[in-house]
Amino acid sequence: MADRVHPADSPRPSTSSTVSDSKPPSPPPGTYVIQLPKDQIYRVPPPENAHRFQLYTRRKQRRNRCCSCLFWLLGILTVLVILLGIAVAVFYLVVRPKSPNYSIDAIAISGLNLTASSSSVISPVFDLTVRADNPNKKIGIYYQTGSSVRIYFSDEKLSEGVLPDFFQPSKNVTVFRSSVRGSGVNLSSTAKNTLIDSQKRRAVALKVEIRAPIKLKIGSVKTWEMKVKVICDVTVDQLTAAAKIVSKNCDYSVKL
Repeated sequence: MADRVHPADSPRPSTSSTVSDSKPPSPPPGTYVIQLPKDQIYRVPPPENAHRFQLYTRRKQRRNRCCSCLFWLLGILTVLVILLGIAVAVFYLVVRPKSPNYSIDAIAISGLNLTASSSSVISPVFDLTVRADNPNKKIGIYYQTGSSVRIYFSDEKLSEGVLPDFFQPSKNVTVFRSSVRGSGVNLSSTAKNTLIDSQKRRAVALKVEIRAPIKLKIGSVKTWEMKVKVICDVTVDQLTAAAKIVSKNCDYSVKL
């Protein structure tokens, strides 16, 4: 038998890898390149800036705490305002408060018989009849000690007095009288001449100012003391005991 001839293994080409290590270009003369680990660059400040970094970190933490406290404070205030609004709404729906009404029903005057030749020093007396109307169904009013009643003509005070102390229940109209007196009032020449001229025209404009401390009674609860101020513009036809009111207008305000 003939010998079997095997093809010779073809020689494998030898691959010689010629990888040339490429070097970065050299920096320009006079410069230096310093290589540091990445985590050290971003997380660890240089020693000369360590104190500044700690100070900045503390400020940031304090700022965050302040913002958090401010947020909670605003939240608490918002809740309190909402609760207060709900309480006021419930109070209004239950109590239905209404404004009281005041008026001057009558006025009798003495000590003001002025003439051109009479003295400018006067001691007038005003007997006032005041009407107070409380229309509320569930609110009573205590009129306390410390009230005052003043009467003016052309911004000059003619007399002064007080109101009686009393309690006005709900749905009540109270009519009370107050004697308001002046002693040794020295009128200016302008006010005296204007007063005499007003008598001739039968239209003397007076201003009645009432101030009184009050307390409200709501059910069995009595509130703190408040100040009520009533100003009435009253015009009378003459300055005598038989004076009649020609016109009147009263307004009031409450100082809580």
